Amino acid sequence: MATPPASASSEPRPPDTPPSPARSFPRRLRLVATRDFRRVMRQGVRVVDRRLVIWALPNVLGFTRLGLTVGRRHGGAVQRNRVKRVLREAFRLTRERLPAGLDLLVSPHPGPRLTLAEAVESLARLAAGLPERLRARMGAGPRAGAARDLRS
Repeated sequence: MATPPASASSEPRPPDTPPSPARSFPRRLRLVATRDFRRVMRQGVRVVDRRLVIWALPNVLGFTRLGLTVGRRHGGAVQRNRVKRVLREAFRLTRERLPAGLDLLVSPHPGPRLTLAEAVESLARLAAGLPERLRARMGAGPRAGAARDLRS
């Protein structure tokens, strides 16, 4: 007895099926080199809210890359890896809305467990103001790179 075909929406994707290109997170979209992390932290602008700190610096690649820094104050390896998974997924979900051509370094504030919805909201809101901050930094004096506090 044959079973009727299930609709695509009700059937889960087989585990060996690659994610859609828009939702994948290939290596070229990651900051992996220590020198890149240091360059973004030293030369980039910083924006802050109550959940995240984001450093950003323009790149010449034409696409935005993500680096994560989650320290031991966030707990053991299991907790830190969970936070990184949430932040990577937030980046994947908001990538099309983020300014292009930036290297982003994201660090969560320690505190209550960061949800995906909170990470998406903070990342999108903070990143939206980055082009203006970067323009101001490139044409202004020494205080231009000071952190903008967006805690709410």
